[in-house]
Amino acid sequence: MDWQREGLAAATGPFAAVLDTVGKSTFWACRPLLRPGGVYLSSELGPGWQNPPLASVTPLFRGRHVNFPVPQDGPEVMAFLRDRLASGAYSPVLDRTFDLEDIVEAYRYVESGRKVGNVLLRVAPAT
Repeated sequence: MDWQREGLAAATGPFAAVLDTVGKSTFWACRPLLRPGGVYLSSELGPGWQNPPLASVTPLFRGRHVNFPVPQDGPEVMAFLRDRLASGAYSPVLDRTFDLEDIVEAYRYVESGRKVGNVLLRVAPAT
C-alpha cells in the first residue's frame, strides 16, 4: 500500500495489529481496520499526546486498543542494539545526511513527512 498516494483508504482489514512507526496516523483513524481485540501500536505520542492515556484505558473495554511502548534505556538495551548491529540482524535505514549548518533544512525535510528512515546531522570535527 502506498500510504502517500492512497492513505488508509487503500487498506482492507480487519487486521490483528496496525503498527504506526512514524506517527502518521491515529488510533481513531485505524480503529475501523482492526478486528475485535486488535491492537494499534505506535511509537509516537500521537496528536495531543493521546496514545499514553489511550494505552491505559482502551484495554478496559476488551475491544480494539492502543499499545504504547515505553522506551527503555540502560546498559542492557545498548548491549542488545550493539549485538544486533554487529551481527547484521539490524541495519538502520538512513534517508539523508545534512551538515549541521543546514539544520533548518533538515528539520523542514523531516517535518514534510517525506523521509523514509533516519535523517542524520553531520557535525564537523573540532579543529
